[in-house]
Amino acid sequence: MSNPSELGEFLRVRRAALQPEDVGLLNYGIRRVPGLRREELAMLAGVSSAYYTRLEQGLSNNASEAVIDAIARALNLTTVERAHLFNLARPGTITRRTLNRADKVRPGTLRLIESLAGTPAVVLGRRSEVLAWNRMGHRLVAGHLDFAAPRKPSTRPNLTRLLFLDHHTRELYSRWQEEAARAVSSLRLVAGRSTGDPELAALVGELTLNSHEFAALWARHPVDNCMSGVKYMHHPEVGDIELHFEVLALPDDSGHRVLMYAADPGTPAAEALQLLISCDAGHMVPVT
Repeated sequence: MSNPSELGEFLRVRRAALQPEDVGLLNYGIRRVPGLRREELAMLAGVSSAYYTRLEQGLSNNASEAVIDAIARALNLTTVERAHLFNLARPGTITRRTLNRADKVRPGTLRLIESLAGTPAVVLGRRSEVLAWNRMGHRLVAGHLDFAAPRKPSTRPNLTRLLFLDHHTRELYSRWQEEAARAVSSLRLVAGRSTGDPELAALVGELTLNSHEFAALWARHPVDNCMSGVKYMHHPEVGDIELHFEVLALPDDSGHRVLMYAADPGTPAAEALQLLISCDAGHMVPVT
């Protein structure tokens, strides 16, 4: 997905978010547009205004590592945002051969999550598509869907699509806005690493057309590597539940990740998970 226009858009959004006083410059008079001017950012980065303008306009695709690093410093980018900028400026970290390969969960990964009977676990592809889940993972995040849905690409759920377009999933998250921002930040990071990924482009296009909330978040270019944190849920079977999550990236070039959930011992969330384990599907009375 990375291309010169993506690079230019990211630079413009980040430049507009900075005020002169944020970077030690004096602010003279009223500005017609928000944020720093191009020439101001170019000065901070130590490059010519004309060269920086070409970068924003997508007219230069051979910026040196030193120049990109200087621009990242001038924009006050985080470590994750800096890596994202490098990916946009120098696309190609994911090859077309990798993208075209059929995504299928490894048998060993499947055995691993199935052995975690008391831990909800979901195996995700690079675009947040569900490649597999154990019984608890399915019951926790998408019990209204067929357990076998991830087995075929044609029926495979996508957690980001569900979050924005599926009302059951939307109602699952007590802090939906927080969850939505996290999902878009992660997807932006993936987009910066991927070159020529038609499935990712199709997903972004579908969500942009069908969710104004996704479109607004996507336009802000948030970038974050959301590997751990807390999810706040209102589960239809066990009610409010606060769970820690960890995302473990598999050590190969597949881009697959294992998303796992856990509760602190002795908490209501731990009791809710135990209830979810012990109950039989179809015999629960939904919590209202």
